[in-house]
Amino acid sequence: MYALKIKLTNREREVLCLVASGHTDHHIAETLTIIPRTVNRHMGNIFLKLDVSSRAAAAVHGVRRGLI
Repeated sequence: MYALKIKLTNREREVLCLVASGHTDHHIAETLTIIPRTVNRHMGNIFLKLDVSSRAAAAVHGVRRGLI
């Protein structure tokens, strides 16, 4: 079996790290100086790239794969 290389952008990694730390979209937006809708868009991209359907699953997947 081989490991798939998952390509997250630097910003997606930042967002995922903050999500894994338990922050809300609003707090992430303030921290990264973006709007909450942009955070939501990044999360959508992360869900697609990691093939997950929740913030918790994305965080677990990111930690287990060493993405964050």
